[in-house]
Amino acid sequence: MTLADRVRQAVAGVTDPELRRPIGDLDMVRDVTVDGGRADVGIVLTIVGCPAAQRIESDVRAAAASVPGISEVAVDVGVMTPDERRALTEKLRAGRPARQMAFGPDSLTRVILVSSGKGGVGKSTVTANLAAALAAQGLAVGLVDADVHGFSIPGLLGIPSGTQPTRIDDLMLPPVAHGVKTISIGMFLREGESVVAWRGPMLHRTVSQFLTDVFFGDLDVLLIDMPPGTGDIAISIGQLLPHAEVLVVTTPQAAAADVAIRSGLVARQTGQRVIGVVENMTALQLPDGTVVDLFGSGGGAEVAEALSAPDAPVPLLASIPLSPLLRSGGDAGMPVVISDPGDAAAAAILELARSLSAQGRGLAGRPLPMSLR
Repeated sequence: MTLADRVRQAVAGVTDPELRRPIGDLDMVRDVTVDGGRADVGIVLTIVGCPAAQRIESDVRAAAASVPGISEVAVDVGVMTPDERRALTEKLRAGRPARQMAFGPDSLTRVILVSSGKGGVGKSTVTANLAAALAAQGLAVGLVDADVHGFSIPGLLGIPSGTQPTRIDDLMLPPVAHGVKTISIGMFLREGESVVAWRGPMLHRTVSQFLTDVFFGDLDVLLIDMPPGTGDIAISIGQLLPHAEVLVVTTPQAAAADVAIRSGLVARQTGQRVIGVVENMTALQLPDGTVVDLFGSGGGAEVAEALSAPDAPVPLLASIPLSPLLRSGGDAGMPVVISDPGDAAAAAILELARSLSAQGRGLAGRPLPMSLR
């Protein structure tokens, strides 16, 4: 290989932070020339004003400079032509028609709904941290904030206000935070808007578009942060994703547990499988050893027992203690599983992520992407 070939190879391995694929595979690398120790590298971005432009250029510069023999790097940044973008979107879809849901029963992506009977039990905080924990394990993770009226996922993951998905023709690329591809109605509100006052048809359409119009690429796991209760969105997602698995979040308090049971029963009526219960806000141990049992105890076990059937046991998968760091991490947009993995709440969520990863998803009854020659 010539020195220019080695530079091209290094640059081609740079990953597009939105598409999560090497830019060489995406046909974004153009001319690469080397004169003495100087490398001139041409690349093209997908669109004008690409939000990842600075990072891609920086990573390309660093990749080229890492090649032995290169002492200076110049990067020329251009933009794809309409025909090049069209070819890229066709390659990304891999033959799937536009606006087709990629998470149907034949999909290899595991879809997990995180639900609760009532608000205030920390469901979204658990979802955001669980997503970050799964991504930290090396899984490709997507997260849909289906709690349209009470959206909070962007803030919990530290996605800045005003951040919107990137559009490449008719592909909508979700922002990525802590390795998690995320979509929420909060990303589409105009400046000054903070309230979504919609009825059933609009809610159904929004959730449908999140699942069809947003391009997540190949995912190992898609988490969906459900709104509390058993209303329109729960019914819509039950129709759209009857094969999904359900994780029920409750607190130890009896009042929360009673309502959480209802959300699990509704999910089961749509054909979804309840895979476990997460008990949040359990007893907090103070530095002096004192235990503060603020919300009582036993709610998680009660929900798990009520949702279990002889042929389908529902385990209590995690008990997450009250944690100031879990709360402050959510306020700061930094999941505690990333910032303070030694915290008791972070440890419980990380163990939950490991447990879910170990379960996997069965392939029985689903066609595999194979072709005979």
